[in-house]
Amino acid sequence: MRQALEQAALCEPVPTAFCVGCIIVVRLPDSEPIVLSKGFSRELPGNTHAEANALAKLENLSSSQLQSLVSPWPWEAVPVLGDLLPLVDVYTTLEPCSVRTSGLPACADGLIRARIRRCIIGVREPDDFVKCEGAQKLKDAGIEVIWYGGLEQECLDAARKGHHI
Repeated sequence: MRQALEQAALCEPVPTAFCVGCIIVVRLPDSEPIVLSKGFSRELPGNTHAEANALAKLENLSSSQLQSLVSPWPWEAVPVLGDLLPLVDVYTTLEPCSVRTSGLPACADGLIRARIRRCIIGVREPDDFVKCEGAQKLKDAGIEVIWYGGLEQECLDAARKGHHI
């Protein structure tokens, strides 16, 4: 979660959106967790969110980049993203959005489409802009949701950077 907070700190604050950081990690058998991708809000063009950016960067990895990240690969076949996603944990400083006022796809929906295994969340999204039901959407889709304890205020402060609430 500390790495996700480091990503959130890179986010340019705006008064109408949160600053969020996200880390995508794979856990292979008998291996330490491997960071596959990182992202933060508005990192990529188009009013983008942290989870969507981390997923986009992950999906854009070449097979050789992916192979170098997960080397040594414990199976015979060359790794493909579809093989890794069911082993993926996503760490995000703020609950993944369930609705976007901009009309862009919700982050919870993107994580569900990716078929990740687990989402570890720093803090619930406050109702500053919309009522968020991202964690429930993930649970309903069979994704394990873990509320990371101990950094809630730090995650909330990072999210609201630049706000006058």
